[in-house]
This record gives sequence, C-alpha cells and structure tokens, in this order.
Amino acid sequence: MPKLKAVERLLRDFSEQRPLRGGSLIITIFGDSISQHGNAVWLGSVIKALQPFGLNQHLLRTAAYRLIQDNWLVARPIGRRSYYSFTDFGLRHYEKVARRIYAAQHAGWDGQWTLVILGLVSDQQRDALRKELSWLGYGALSAGVMASPGSDKQSLDETLQELNVAGKVVVMNARTEEMASRTVLQSMANDCWRLDELSERYETFLQRFRPVLKAASSVKQLAPEDAFQIRTLLIHEYRRILLKDTDLPDEVLPANWVGRAACNLTANLYRATHQQAEVYVRAVMETTDGRVPKAARSYYQRFGGL
Repeated sequence: MPKLKAVERLLRDFSEQRPLRGGSLIITIFGDSISQHGNAVWLGSVIKALQPFGLNQHLLRTAAYRLIQDNWLVARPIGRRSYYSFTDFGLRHYEKVARRIYAAQHAGWDGQWTLVILGLVSDQQRDALRKELSWLGYGALSAGVMASPGSDKQSLDETLQELNVAGKVVVMNARTEEMASRTVLQSMANDCWRLDELSERYETFLQRFRPVLKAASSVKQLAPEDAFQIRTLLIHEYRRILLKDTDLPDEVLPANWVGRAACNLTANLYRATHQQAEVYVRAVMETTDGRVPKAARSYYQRFGGL
C-alpha cells in the first residue's frame, strides 16, 4: 500500500525541527500507545517504530537513558534485551495531561475558579510549582496566585503531594459574579494565559493536520504504519500545545477561539486513525511474551468514546 503524501510531509516536517527532541516523542509513544498495552516493551521495537521520524538509534538510546535518569522510565534487562516501562511517577505525570488531551467536549462552565495561593512556598519551589500548575491549565493572576477555571482536584492534589508543598499553599474556590468583573477578566486573560501566542500555535497545528485529515478520509483504509505515524504526531503536537494552554471557558476566551477547532480536529483524526494504528502497535511492539496485549478499556473511552 503506497504511503500517503500527507504522511510523508508530516514526517519530513517533524524530522527537520531543531532541536529534534527524542525524549519528548518517546514520552508521547509511551503515553499514547504503550501505557494502554501493558506498559512494558522492548526498546528495540520502540526504536524501529520511531526511526521513520528521523530519529537514529543512538539518539533514541541516549534519550531513553536520560528519561531513566529523570525518573520517567525504568528499564528491566532480560538477556540481551531491555524492556522499558513508565515509572509510577512517569505514568501519573502523563495521566494528568492525558485527562485534558483525551477529554470529551468541554462542559458548560459554572463560573467557579480554583485559586492556589503560594503563601509559604520557597522561591526555589515556586518555579517548579508554577511550571507544573501551568501544565494543568493554571495561569498567574499575580506573582503569588495561580488560577484555573477547571475543577480537576485529583491532578492538583497529586501535583502538590509530588512537590511536597501541600502544607505550604492555600487552595480556594472563587466565583466571578459581576459582569464588570468578567469584562476585566477577559482583558486580563490575554496576558495571564498568553492567548495570542497560543492562537498562533493552534493555527499552525490546524494548517499542518487539516490536510492529513482530508487525506486520511479520502482512502478506504489507511496503512497501519501511516495510521500510527499520524496518530503519534497528532498527539505529540497537541500535547505540546496543551502544556501551555488553559482550558479557559468560552466566557473568557475571544469569540470563535481557535483552540476549539484544534480540539475537534484532534478528536476526529484520532478516531479516523486509531483502529489501523492499533494494528501497527500490536504487530511491532514486543514484550517478554511476544506481542503486546490488546488495548485497555480506558483506551476506548478517549474523546468520549472511540
């Protein structure tokens, strides 16, 4: 089956990025695919799957080693092979972002905010906490106050515990009551959450993947390798934007916010590729017992149901 031109362009564009970050793509592969298939594979099969992305064996082995050093992955050698898995930390960290990546359509907003006041957090810990909270969609209302319109208490609690700052912050619920306050908040949103920068990244994302969705929809059946490569780069690029995004409600965002279109495209392209991508994963990824197991039930619940 000939390779789709749209997939060739996608791979070429990715391979020409500088710097080419193998570690980030490995995390995407483990989070999107391997975590749903038993969370343990032979590194050689990951290398085989990622070489068409322009990543050579040396770069990938070095990236995997660094992920072990950073406590994202753990390796278990058996004979001449090493089998890699997410650590508990790595899995928890990815799942916090995954709750946003694979979410169904945004529910209506009830006007509630979660505020985290960094009262007793040391300067050294503040930088790490701000970074982690920004990945959960929090923005800085002021130097010591982070705010989110969401109510993902599980992810917030996990983050505070992991950074050992649960006893050093104040978590509060607030509500935007007055219409005048909402107008001011809309004006503040662009600065607090860098909406202009996000809009540009979403526009680039749409320009890159709209032709891919059109091409994927034009064929009777995608080649498994094409489907896997599309799905992987789709989630990789979308995840990188979401780590800077906010999940702000429509009431605060500009009209016709481009992030909604990106969310819809991601869900539609994922559904269009997931079956054949799974065929590729089960054919290529190897465990100690041979092929990886079938996908977990949680996989089929992504985007509200595949």
